[in-house]
Amino acid sequence: MKEHPNKLISSRAFAYFLQLAETLNYTKTAQLLGISQPALTQQIKKLESKVGASLFRTAGKQLSLTEAGIIMKEAVENIYDVLVEATEKIHDENSCTQGKITIGISASVEDCVLTSFITDYFKEYPNVEVTLFMVGRREVWEFLEKNKIDIAILYLPSGVLNKWSGYESIDIITDELLFLHHDAELELKESITYKESQEYPWVTYPKSYFVSEVIQSAFESIDMKKPESVAHFTKPEQMFRFSNETGVNTALPRSFFQAHKREGELRAIPFNPPITMDLTFVFRKEKMNVPRIAHFLNVFQDYVKDEDYISRLKNNNKKNIE
Repeated sequence: MKEHPNKLISSRAFAYFLQLAETLNYTKTAQLLGISQPALTQQIKKLESKVGASLFRTAGKQLSLTEAGIIMKEAVENIYDVLVEATEKIHDENSCTQGKITIGISASVEDCVLTSFITDYFKEYPNVEVTLFMVGRREVWEFLEKNKIDIAILYLPSGVLNKWSGYESIDIITDELLFLHHDAELELKESITYKESQEYPWVTYPKSYFVSEVIQSAFESIDMKKPESVAHFTKPEQMFRFSNETGVNTALPRSFFQAHKREGELRAIPFNPPITMDLTFVFRKEKMNVPRIAHFLNVFQDYVKDEDYISRLKNNNKKNIE
């Protein structure tokens, strides 16, 4: 049975060996290490005894590495590289302004405010590398569970995370779905019932998308089938454009409509009863113990305190139009 590495070689012997392998001079190495030359020689002999081979040879006054010494030097340098890399990672993990943050955002979410925030955040904290990419509903939980993403941004029904231990959320806004239409007569109404909305052709997200499931759940709650769709798109801007140009109706979050209503001729009316959902950051509970994650979320909360999320959506849309 092999001995444990700690019993084979001490960390001091590694350090002494590596320094001697660099200088190839016992006197100079002892001075650099602040020890006596006999003490250095003793440590090297102990190391050679442990590995069962000479690590240095002497030709005249010239010291050089043996083949075993070359192998040992390469191995020790690799060990030191691993230790340095681990130390840097630990430092990054415990720094609020260094390291990497990976964010997955649902395709059904308007991302302009998040993109603007990340841009401003980078200007202030350039040593934090933030990656933002679109994820499908089914991928979100798998990615969170496997630590492929640190934070997810998606719509959730109120209180849904109470059923899932191990996760926390921070609400960004409480949003509601609006029925986007082309019927001037609906302008006289304050809301539209689910049954009335079924009389119109719809364009929606694919069935597997979260917002589609929210709509289906709302209709099923009053024993009605979800309206049949004539087309499906994965992004809200695609549905908005299709609806605007074809006369087909759709349902999109109020936040999206407020940000983009100037881009088309669509009108909007709330459902009765309302279909609401929360736009949230979702993350594993232990992520809040990572300083840079907590810092990022805290800075975002200050960001939307200075100017609320909906106002930023509207202002971003104005800039795009101009």
